[in-house]
Amino acid sequence: MSRSRALRAGGTLVITGLAAAYILWRIDLGQTGHVLAHASIGWWLASCGIWIVSVWPLSWRWLKLLAAGGVHERLGWLVRTTFVAYAAAQVLPTSLGGDASRIYETTRRHPGSRGPVAGTVLLERALGGAATLVLAAAGFALAVGRYSVGGYLWVELAFVVLSAGAAFVLFSTRLHPLLHRLRPLLQRLRVESVLRDVYLALHAYRTRLRVLGWAFALTVGVQAARVLAIWCAGKAVGVDLSPRPYYVMGPLLFLVMLVPFTINGLAVRESFFVSFLGALGVSADRAFSAGFLFFVVTVAVALPGAVLVAWEAMHPRAVPGTAR
Repeated sequence: MSRSRALRAGGTLVITGLAAAYILWRIDLGQTGHVLAHASIGWWLASCGIWIVSVWPLSWRWLKLLAAGGVHERLGWLVRTTFVAYAAAQVLPTSLGGDASRIYETTRRHPGSRGPVAGTVLLERALGGAATLVLAAAGFALAVGRYSVGGYLWVELAFVVLSAGAAFVLFSTRLHPLLHRLRPLLQRLRVESVLRDVYLALHAYRTRLRVLGWAFALTVGVQAARVLAIWCAGKAVGVDLSPRPYYVMGPLLFLVMLVPFTINGLAVRESFFVSFLGALGVSADRAFSAGFLFFVVTVAVALPGAVLVAWEAMHPRAVPGTAR
């Protein structure tokens, strides 16, 4: 094992261990087991249903972005690939592992379209971040003077500012001279060609404002609905809060789920639930149970992808498009 991999593995164990220790310090295992045993199946199914149904509008968004970049694909295959990406994200660090899965599979299916394919997936990630930015700004406005969630409000405000800066870096043409000076270094690292293709594919959308506009509006709607999925997970274990504080919590949770130090955000996500909901007067046992049920939702949504991967492994066939 290389030194970098050893450091990464060690960091993962430390972060997971600290998060697990915090959880065990705050909760009572017996009481938590009682809360989970009496959880509402109906509310959990509602949470799961929201997450599953959201796959279709997100896949349709992907279809339109690909088509704008000259790559045409069926909606059914994109839905299938999204579910497979969810399965990949369960065993790879954060949902970014699922993005890599989508890029790999779609590029295999459309040889020669590496830049547009990777560009659309990264653009979707940027749209998701921008939508989270809007929800974070709304959550910040809702929370000021209403909820005692301490430093989380300022973390959310910092996230808003940093996201705006990232959007400028991604689409500004003023950075072209700087990027041009970095070409020799990127060439030595053997990533210049890939990054150039992706960068050009992303910047092509600067002239496709109509596509970006409705894709962003759709993303905001889906993200807002997914916050309700978190609320449903809380209701399932008796967390008696309105959806409003979840619109403060949701954007931060989406950010926590991207932290690349544990597999699928394990323990870090549950620690966040305990800390945030605890500041609102929710018992640690119910807060942890809400986080755990939400984790089970993400596992349930990944199951169709795992089944598809297993089926295709037992019934291999040529990838359409590779013969061409």
